[in-house]
Amino acid sequence: MPSSFWVPAALAWEAGKPLVIEEVEVAPPQKMEVRLKILFTSLCHTDVWFWEAKGQNPLFPRIFGHEAGGIVESVGEGVTELAPGDHVLPVFTGECKECAHCKSGVSNMCDLLRINTDRGVMIHDGKSRFSINGKPIYHFVGTSTFSEYTVVHVGCVVKINPLAPLDKVCVLSCGISTGFGATVNVAKPTKGSTVAVFGLGAVGLAAAEGARVSGASRIIGVDLLPNKFQLAKQFGVTEFVNPKDYTKPVQEVIAEMTEGGVDRSIECTGHIDAMISAFECVHDGWGVAVLVGVPSKAAVFKTHPINFLNERTLKGTFFGNYKPRSDIPALVEKYMNKELELEKFITHEVPFSEINKAFDYMLKGESIRCIIRMEH
Repeated sequence: MPSSFWVPAALAWEAGKPLVIEEVEVAPPQKMEVRLKILFTSLCHTDVWFWEAKGQNPLFPRIFGHEAGGIVESVGEGVTELAPGDHVLPVFTGECKECAHCKSGVSNMCDLLRINTDRGVMIHDGKSRFSINGKPIYHFVGTSTFSEYTVVHVGCVVKINPLAPLDKVCVLSCGISTGFGATVNVAKPTKGSTVAVFGLGAVGLAAAEGARVSGASRIIGVDLLPNKFQLAKQFGVTEFVNPKDYTKPVQEVIAEMTEGGVDRSIECTGHIDAMISAFECVHDGWGVAVLVGVPSKAAVFKTHPINFLNERTLKGTFFGNYKPRSDIPALVEKYMNKELELEKFITHEVPFSEINKAFDYMLKGESIRCIIRMEH
């Protein structure tokens, strides 16, 4: 039976304060759990959002991190599909393979393991696997990858090709898959079609990449920061629109540019105005808008019903409609076969001891993804 041991982890003791690397005791995996050695992790905007604790229930002390690659160190009772040494990606949302959603063939919203940002403990016994001198340290979205070792429910662990470089494919465990899948799995643009992408952060650039891979003829990037366009060209964006440059709504600008509207739009900001614009800028008769960004709790979506009656479609998506354990291994293979480029999303790399630099890069808007190397 595996025992507990002490390892370095980056702790968030309170909202918005720099992380502190301290020795933490990591308990052995319990029933249906796996203990992972994290080799590489990256910083996602969701980590920053909950670290800042602006508008959710603050839960501290906590170990953040949810985009990562590692190796199985030990497995708990009942785990049969994973073994020590397997190369894996932990994912913030899971696939139990037994609930109605998992069995549906179409949904990835697992009843048991879908994302829960408020839960800081394991499902099995309601306890944390991290502690310092008996005091529990809370988990984050079931992954907590800012630790050299972490314990994750088996349903949130994706076994991948051991030849795949973990310092590259780790970014597939959240943002890149979310944006890319929103385009290829949900919007489904056809070759030669026009696509608008709202928000050119990591998720939006991944959505643009999905449009490029799909053969879209025009990819219009919409963002409030003009310096984003130069970078976005690498991801297939052909034109740039800054809503601040116009006196009329941006959906009207896009409709004029495209003779009635784009064929597909993907909204990746979470701002309600952008969501409405993304829907209203698609062409009547066949246009499809996909919402990816997470809005504030008070947000209300308002549009005239005639927009639906004129045969525009509005869709939502979660994690790019990928079932983690079933679908992500194939996405890793896409990278291995050079059908998907991940290197261009990775703009920075820091050692674990300098993890706070990753936060600085993101807060200044300098990075798309910063890889954090766990090895000393």
